Amino acid sequence: MTESAVADTLPRPPAMFRWAVLFFVSLAMFGNYYVYDSIAPLADVLKETLGFTDINIGTLNAIYSLPNVIMVLIGGIIIDRIGTRRSTTLFAVICMLGAVVTASSESFYVMAAGRLIFGLGAESLIVAVTVALARWFRGKELSFAFGINLTLARAGSFAADWSPTWFRGAYENWRGPLLIALVFAFVSLIGAAVYWILEARAVGRYQISSAEKTEKPSLGELFKFGKSYIYIVLLCVTFYSAVFPFRTFAIKFFQEYHGVTREVGGQLNSILIVAAMICTPLFGLLVDYVGKRALFMMYGSLLMVPVYLMMVYSSLPLWVPMAMLGIAFSLIPAVMWPSVAYIVDEKRLGTAYGLMTLIQNVGLAGFNWLIGVVNTQSDASAANPSGHIPGMWIFSILGLLGFLFAWLLRRSEMGPDGHGLETITAASSKD
Repeated sequence: MTESAVADTLPRPPAMFRWAVLFFVSLAMFGNYYVYDSIAPLADVLKETLGFTDINIGTLNAIYSLPNVIMVLIGGIIIDRIGTRRSTTLFAVICMLGAVVTASSESFYVMAAGRLIFGLGAESLIVAVTVALARWFRGKELSFAFGINLTLARAGSFAADWSPTWFRGAYENWRGPLLIALVFAFVSLIGAAVYWILEARAVGRYQISSAEKTEKPSLGELFKFGKSYIYIVLLCVTFYSAVFPFRTFAIKFFQEYHGVTREVGGQLNSILIVAAMICTPLFGLLVDYVGKRALFMMYGSLLMVPVYLMMVYSSLPLWVPMAMLGIAFSLIPAVMWPSVAYIVDEKRLGTAYGLMTLIQNVGLAGFNWLIGVVNTQSDASAANPSGHIPGMWIFSILGLLGFLFAWLLRRSEMGPDGHGLETITAASSKD
């Protein structure tokens, strides 16, 4: 009897075991998200105390994404060779090393090197966790598990946004907030290590998805997955390029354009995260039962189009567009990432998610840098608040492009070559 045949005779892991795995891989993501978002609340401090420009600040997040054009290819090979549990811990160690380097010096180049090292591990860690979730959860649990994972991960972003309020004294200098980020990087490592232990105990005792090993992604694979996958990837890059580069500068934008304090700016920025934390698992549960995945992605993309312009052209309270953006930020990822598992063969999920992450990071690197350049060229500052407007137009246009790609996805899925994204429901899925 083959190894896979033996595995098929084993019982599925108990529910408590599966949810314990979900919690600890999400804890790894929680620390990861905190470290990534630790730059935004610190932007004005870096500008005032170290003389950083918006280009410098944008580069600190852009350089995080830049190496992942190559690293997710290497990460796919590593995951293929050593499995998800070992690779998750390895990438968490790299993330913590990056956080150490970032906090070690006031030099922009040293900080940038630290962010680069952090990026080398962070996106590959996310790919490993995503593949792990696809292995441990299936059928009616899949989108809900992805939603819970994103909720717990985004709690790290929420903590970073509120850090000026919770750790106000740390913001008297540039290093304090970065040392706090280092603590959260260690929390990520703990989550990854416990996941390793749990999965090691499960092997041979419980039936886990057969896709223990993944394929290494390559750009040539993009066109082998079909049109629906390409549209999802294009939606992914436009969606995240409209959200995360905005978050890089959001607190500074709120301070300079609307005259709020750093603490209030962080709280406004966190509205997006709070909405996503609450709504993402609910949307995941909803689409598990009603399908219409591409249609939901269209709604989420359309919702993004006006929110950025509302922040500069309307007198509405800022929580209104931020709540709208939060709903979009909940809806699209809750549907988009699990949809890949429906249209790509299970044994190629590592390739599919790795390639999707690669292209996503091309957009994040490019638009973090681009918005920094546009803000600098427009002299975006408290003395010239209107300098922020060109960047907000860029974000709105990205939302419109996302709507276009979601519409093309729906049209593709409604045709004879569709994968059932609009009709698959939990009731018809195998558990």
